[in-house]
Amino acid sequence: MHLILDAMAVVVLALLIDRYVGEVPNNVHPLRWMGNILSAIDRRIRVRDSAATSVWGFLSYVLVFLLFSFAGLAVTTACRVLVSDYVSPVAGEVAWIVATAFVFKVSFAVFSFRAHCDPIRADLDRGDTGAAADKVQMIVSRNTRGMDAEHIASSCCETVSENLVDSVFSPVFYFGLLGIPGAVMFRCANLMDAMWGYLNDKYSRLGFFPAKFDDLLGFLTARVSPYFVALAGMLMGMDWRAAVPAAREEHGKTPSPNSGYSMTAVAAVLGISMEKEGVYVMGKGPMPTTDDIRRCCRLVELSSVLFAVTVGLIMYALLGIHVQLFAEGVLESVVGCIASIIGAGAA
Repeated sequence: MHLILDAMAVVVLALLIDRYVGEVPNNVHPLRWMGNILSAIDRRIRVRDSAATSVWGFLSYVLVFLLFSFAGLAVTTACRVLVSDYVSPVAGEVAWIVATAFVFKVSFAVFSFRAHCDPIRADLDRGDTGAAADKVQMIVSRNTRGMDAEHIASSCCETVSENLVDSVFSPVFYFGLLGIPGAVMFRCANLMDAMWGYLNDKYSRLGFFPAKFDDLLGFLTARVSPYFVALAGMLMGMDWRAAVPAAREEHGKTPSPNSGYSMTAVAAVLGISMEKEGVYVMGKGPMPTTDDIRRCCRLVELSSVLFAVTVGLIMYALLGIHVQLFAEGVLESVVGCIASIIGAGAA
């Protein structure tokens, strides 16, 4: 029973950290370190069109997965063991919960959407579309120079709804399934897809494995997302019945095989259209306003919390916490063996 309570405490505390503490500074964020390692690997690969390049892409994934899984497990294991030894087992358990919640939180982001979008809303409300377009450029990959207010608002709603799966549902799901290694497993694939997942001469082979693995890992969570968007829409008094039919009808409009599900569901519940010029138009309502940006953030936040406290929490209590503790036990045994060997050699 105490493991179930520990699992509940980890998930709830992680959500509270995300809401009231926010993101780790970018210069010390683990994803920044991961990106630096991948960039260093990228610079050293000279041949881009051979089968060996695809192997390097796979091995690069394995490297960052093992490295950052080890780092996360080392933090939680050290907190549990050291605090238990020097303070008390109860204090060690509390320290483990806090450390696990913090490491878990680094893998997802729920409430940071509004932090990015609120300044853009403020610029649009003042009529300063130039400043708003500059800020939107930081959260989307398209060229935003000269973009009008409607398309700026649409860009905000698009990126918030698209990231519902990549930034929340998928890391939470795999944390629930495998604990910290599961969250790292998804985060590595997702970051590598963002950095290397391009169909060009430079990355088509190097990014092949992480891009396909990211699509595979997001397959289920993307298709589940419209149901949680619908549930959140119902609780918020929105047009929740439109979510699932819209996702079934329009999800194929996006180039990504997964992102269209959450985007079309959110657009339908909000009663708006989203447009990326020259690529897609989804939804049957008018283009979004600044108020729709606010409503979109609230809808995605509630959908995220509902998923985390139901699917994520239950899975972690039943599966993930046991996998994580097993992995921590293996790590602890390996460190103990190394320490014994070093001690024997010194003697």
